[in-house]
Amino acid sequence: MMNGAQSHQRYMQMGMANKFPQPNSQHPGQQQHHSHPQQSNHVGGHGGMGHQHTFSSGTMSNVTPNFTPSNLHSGTPNNNHIGLGENISENWHQQLQLATEARAASSTPHRHCRKEGVSRVSKGPVEVSPEHSPRAGNDEARNRPTKNEELRRQDWDAMDLSGQGLRALSPALFSDYKFLGKLYIDNNRLTRLDPSLGRLRGLTHLDASNNQLSEIPEEIGMLVNLKSLLLFHNRIQSLPSEIGYLHKLEMLGVEGNPLEDDLKEEIIRSGSKALVTHLRENMEAGDAPNGRDWHVLDETSAPDTFSVLSYNILCDKYATASQYGYTPSEVLSWNYRGNIILDEIKDLNADIVCLQEVDQERYNEFFRRELAHQDYRGFFSPRARAKTMADKEARFVDGCATFYKSRKYILLDKHVIDFANTAINRPDMKGEHDVFNRVMPRDHIAVVTFFENRATGSRLIVVNVHIYWDPAYEDVKLVQVAIMMDQVSRLADRWAKHPPCADKTAFRHAELDGETSLTPAEESQDEPAQSQEYSSGTHIPLLVCGDFNSGDRTGVHDLITRGHVSHDHADLANHSYGNFTRDGMSHPFNLKSAYNDELSFTNYTPTFSGVLDYIWYSTNALQVRGVLGNVDLAYLNKVPGFPNHHFPSDHLTLKAEFAVKSGRKEIKAVEAKFGPQKERRG
Repeated sequence: MMNGAQSHQRYMQMGMANKFPQPNSQHPGQQQHHSHPQQSNHVGGHGGMGHQHTFSSGTMSNVTPNFTPSNLHSGTPNNNHIGLGENISENWHQQLQLATEARAASSTPHRHCRKEGVSRVSKGPVEVSPEHSPRAGNDEARNRPTKNEELRRQDWDAMDLSGQGLRALSPALFSDYKFLGKLYIDNNRLTRLDPSLGRLRGLTHLDASNNQLSEIPEEIGMLVNLKSLLLFHNRIQSLPSEIGYLHKLEMLGVEGNPLEDDLKEEIIRSGSKALVTHLRENMEAGDAPNGRDWHVLDETSAPDTFSVLSYNILCDKYATASQYGYTPSEVLSWNYRGNIILDEIKDLNADIVCLQEVDQERYNEFFRRELAHQDYRGFFSPRARAKTMADKEARFVDGCATFYKSRKYILLDKHVIDFANTAINRPDMKGEHDVFNRVMPRDHIAVVTFFENRATGSRLIVVNVHIYWDPAYEDVKLVQVAIMMDQVSRLADRWAKHPPCADKTAFRHAELDGETSLTPAEESQDEPAQSQEYSSGTHIPLLVCGDFNSGDRTGVHDLITRGHVSHDHADLANHSYGNFTRDGMSHPFNLKSAYNDELSFTNYTPTFSGVLDYIWYSTNALQVRGVLGNVDLAYLNKVPGFPNHHFPSDHLTLKAEFAVKSGRKEIKAVEAKFGPQKERRG
């Protein structure tokens, strides 16, 4: 939409992808869309986007771009930078040419729209969303589902505000147009960029050259999809370390700024990517966020209470630079992350701990030994593939580990549910191609444990599970959960007939050899109660914890919370899974999330922020008393994703406290709704 055009138009830089520019060539670019808001010295807001605007010739001709010879080449004539001689990177040669082009075109308004001469009309709308990431075809890769929401349909994704003499940009620009992929605000009179710029998470190209900027906001690090950040001919002396988050950045244009010598020398010698890496690897931890509040939901005293923690810790083999390029390499290392994870588990001190993505080596040589000092014992099972591997390779296969306080609970029984093996051995699924082609290759498991409280005699079933991740396989996720709930139902009916526990005296030694002493409190503890009896499996208190890789609008969520899904559920598509796709799926338990689906997110990365992890509980037997709350939301304004210095996994720890309802007056549950900080209880 330019020069009186009657419709939105798409423009494209021709033939420049992945090439260094030749003389008189244009900036690298991809296919784009464009539109211009109403002309003003303060731009932004709802009005005008998607409609034609006219610009007076007087306004356009009287623009005075911010450009003077004193801004050129950082005060180093003839491009002889810091005496480097010939030791100059190709990236810097490219940058010099781009800077020259930017200077030459500094007096041209809307130059990015105009320079092709003929704008290209869009053949149709495109779907634009910042919530995107390529799906890896390898099941070994640890990926996250994309945001499950309707994409905004636009016939443009680029905005050209260049050469307008703008002195400020309205924050509304950054909140109302999050679909933008490219933003051109060069050749204006801007002295600052508003921190709300960080909301444009989908930007791949930002040009703020030829302004009067003296600094870049730290929130620039939120734009992790940026491939080109052009800041030519400003007044910038230093760069925020948050630019280190921009791991996809190919061109950081800083020529024409009085940049600090060490930063300038790094980019001249080694290029933009090297400078970004330098900033990332030398990034300081910064201020830690405020602690997560504990939210009390039921203050009524109860004789039988316990707490549970669920945490996908991010398996070491998945913590790679290719997956988490925005995270410093030291912070990704297990030496750094492992100790933080362990300290968090110790500090939260839950009675039951459910961990996902624990590999066999870390379980045996790290968690099992270290947590024994806190009275934890555990049960672990790796994913099914470990059965087919030699011990040397099998020790790196991840799985689920459930720990419990051994002085409070007795482990009565345990069971591992192998989804793929169970599916192919079901009589109703024999011969189903979808079972062999879609379910069987995914070797996820669930660990089911059956406990008895030494002091009260109440029993408890705990399910610890990790469900497949890929959003293209919603049917597989649903089948995995359906198999899990079917197996848990069978186990619960069997365990309802489990005989009373004859000897409940606490073990007089910890799991580590040589430790045999008890504390005075433990020596004087009351005589254990008799084992509680249950008339059916559904009466036994049940917890289902883990990473379900599913949001609240999925078949997985529907099945767990509603107790059934129909045979033609949308997630099943046209696939065939025996009785599941003939009769539907169901389970007999009344389950509800301890968080009531009110937690802002449990998984936080640049391409996804949402709830994937849950602690479900049986409402007929348990009542939630408190939960661990949200992360400090203000802290997230400068953090594009986890893991980072303060959060060692891309998932959050969940913790909830429960009371066993047996024999006590029914108390109306309080929903977990997290309002403003000042209204929280804890």
